[in-house]
Amino acid sequence: MPKEFDARPRRRRAAAWAVWVLILLLPLEMIVFATSMPGRSHAGPLPPLTPEEIELRERLKAHVEALAGGIGERNAWHAGSLDRAAAFIEGQLAGLGYAVEKQDFSTTGEALRGVTFSNLTVEIPGASKAKEIVVVGAHYDTVPGSPGANDNGTGVAAVIELARVLKAERLPRTLRFVLFANEEQPFFTSDAMGSRVYAKAAKARGDAIAAMISVETVGYYPRAKGSQRYPFPLGFFYPDAGNFIGFVSNVGSRDLLRRAIGAFRSETAFPSEGLAAPALVPGVDWSDHASFWEQGYPAIMVTDTAPYRYPHYHSSSDTPDKIDYDSFARVVAGLAKVVAELAAD
Repeated sequence: MPKEFDARPRRRRAAAWAVWVLILLLPLEMIVFATSMPGRSHAGPLPPLTPEEIELRERLKAHVEALAGGIGERNAWHAGSLDRAAAFIEGQLAGLGYAVEKQDFSTTGEALRGVTFSNLTVEIPGASKAKEIVVVGAHYDTVPGSPGANDNGTGVAAVIELARVLKAERLPRTLRFVLFANEEQPFFTSDAMGSRVYAKAAKARGDAIAAMISVETVGYYPRAKGSQRYPFPLGFFYPDAGNFIGFVSNVGSRDLLRRAIGAFRSETAFPSEGLAAPALVPGVDWSDHASFWEQGYPAIMVTDTAPYRYPHYHSSSDTPDKIDYDSFARVVAGLAKVVAELAAD
């Protein structure tokens, strides 16, 4: 009589193989989770700018030239220039008919004792969901030694123009446009970072922020192969030319990211890429959106990827002549539709 068959070794081998398959597949699943986005990035020739986009281009260019050309370096060590930048922003928004709210704050550092910083806010009240808020923000300070045309004159210009384009809209959710001080070092992640001050105050007030978009360095779009770099291993999954706008979030804000890039792709003929990844991936948390994550709010960054593409990043050569204003205008026109959709969601 044959011995009774023992299936346990086979089961153990099958279980071991299953574990190895999971180990091998898990990184792939994580990559798919991080990079899979709705819709398709635009490919092929770009359509001519519309008359509205041409007007937008000229307005964006004027703002960048005023900030980076007329005012120049603007930070705590050039407090007069930082104040002039705030006054310029306030004047532009007031000229659009907004009442500008200033949130003043200071730092306890001995070297900057007596220096006051300001976040500037304007708002379009919502209708049926007025208590729910969509925040669109950008920082207006620069690193020492840089006039900051792209970082972040372009972000400031974009927020001003989004406030103009959307002013006549009456959407379900409230729209709030905020210009932050002190995003750059040494304030980044400190208690004197403008967006951190703002987000903490919003949380303390009980503000129901449904979405936050940080507009960060959005003016440079080279088309040459090899012009775009990434943290390893993302280069295997994204284009090697920097002619696209990036949408970036952490894992917790992935749903917001997918809604935003989906709206952009459905309305805008311009290349776009998205990434939802842990903040430990270098660059994912490098702007004001991270301050809102800290308070539990969903937030994303819209960016041209800054140091991964822009050769003039954080340098004295970050001047207005480096900006691709045609592409910049296309991106901002697309963002206006994204913001409107998020406020209507």
